[in-house]
Amino acid sequence: MKRPRCVLLSGISISRLLLISFVFLCSVPGGFSSKAITLGSIQIFNTHEFLAGKPTIYFYCKGEKKIILPEVKEKHFFYTYKGKESWQPLTELPDNKCKRCGLYEMDSIKSDDVFDEWELCLDDFIDGKSTHFKEEEFNATFRCEKCRAAADPGTTSGSKSGSVDKRMNVVLVIVISALVSVIAAAGIVGAYRYWQKRKREQEQARFLKLFEDGDDIEDELGLGQI
Repeated sequence: MKRPRCVLLSGISISRLLLISFVFLCSVPGGFSSKAITLGSIQIFNTHEFLAGKPTIYFYCKGEKKIILPEVKEKHFFYTYKGKESWQPLTELPDNKCKRCGLYEMDSIKSDDVFDEWELCLDDFIDGKSTHFKEEEFNATFRCEKCRAAADPGTTSGSKSGSVDKRMNVVLVIVISALVSVIAAAGIVGAYRYWQKRKREQEQARFLKLFEDGDDIEDELGLGQI
């Protein structure tokens, strides 16, 4: 009688473990149905810390940890990344939700300097890539590999189908215009020929009527018997 009870207890413990695991996955930011954002390239045009020899640049999204970019030290130098660095990814975006993120420079005296802050959204990624530019501050390219599958069908197939529809509409308009022109020309020619035929018939009828009237006048005057 004790063995079924053990089986029941083990079943309850397994269900609790599954429930705890599900709650943990849902509580982790970006742990469920999220897309990783990595840095592809960056180029800074300005630095704000005058006392330090080399600046400390970091990427930060609201409510998350700072991601320091250790190599970014020189102005106007173009840094490229493969997305597999130890500090990657920068953040993860859930579906249908944006994050307030930015690029900053650490300051030893006052608050950190801001290169720029913006709303980072999945809609910004076209073909898995998004570029953010701030004049006289920086130019960066971000990647989202999982966004590629969602972006490609909507953009490429949509643009292709749109261009095909436009071409079909133009061809249809040209064909209809040509048919209307041909029908109108044929109608004008047919009407002109019908008018000429009716005119000839009327002239023939008048000519015959003149002969008939002339015979009647001769009969009345008696000229025909003479």
